[in-house]
Amino acid sequence: MKLSIPGNISNKIVKAIAEFELIEDGDHILVGLSGGKDSSFLLYALAILRKYLSIDFQLSAITIDPGFDVNNFDYLRWLCAELEVPYHIEKTEIATYILSVEEGTPCAKCAHFRRGALVEYMRANNIKKVAFGHHYDDAVETFLMSILYSGQILSLQPKRYLSENNIYIIRPLIYIRENYIIENRSLFNYQPIENPCPFEKKTKRAEIKEQLRAYTRNKQVFYNLAAAMREGAPVELWPAKLEEEMAARKMKELWLGKEAAEIKKEFTEIK
Repeated sequence: MKLSIPGNISNKIVKAIAEFELIEDGDHILVGLSGGKDSSFLLYALAILRKYLSIDFQLSAITIDPGFDVNNFDYLRWLCAELEVPYHIEKTEIATYILSVEEGTPCAKCAHFRRGALVEYMRANNIKKVAFGHHYDDAVETFLMSILYSGQILSLQPKRYLSENNIYIIRPLIYIRENYIIENRSLFNYQPIENPCPFEKKTKRAEIKEQLRAYTRNKQVFYNLAAAMREGAPVELWPAKLEEEMAARKMKELWLGKEAAEIKKEFTEIK
């Protein structure tokens, strides 16, 4: 396989690495390889960049197998072999739990279990950094989800430290738009791996992705949302919400204050 990557894409990845200090000399970067186009592209890009960047880092990849019978990892094995990247498949029984859930979607629990399996592997192999294939669109979608579904303003961090596990999550594709990855799938001979999860199309993220596509027919809307994720962006928010007890007390004071004024007025008129 010929290794090449368009300059406009490699520059955005290097910008993210430099700006957020994602990779340092001597790092061992474990790529979370799901089998999707994004993580496959991430592995491909890092395998190329490690040959040209001034920092020396080690690269390996892992797939967390949830335990569905239909998983086929032949393409991922081939890709890692072509890129000369050590590859490990971590077997789990997460699917057993997922399929036993009777109501709702167990996506949060599934993510929790997969993260646990990943952390255990990293701990056992003394690896401190894992790279995920989240891109620019993922970041904006997450930002919108936090506002619409949780009433919070949260963002997908380019670099996040998990103090309880003493590891870093890094996202080198954070400046790459999803369409760039789609347009360049042929570079790494991408072969889609069917996602066997029955809940794949039912997630809130899938809903947000459709909504965002409608919002961003005007391209500037996307970049305005991205700008709003930044610290230092102009902010005018309401004051923090009062605790219920405090709000009730202040309301009571207003009502009683009016009542006291009426009583005083009546007393004055009688005099």
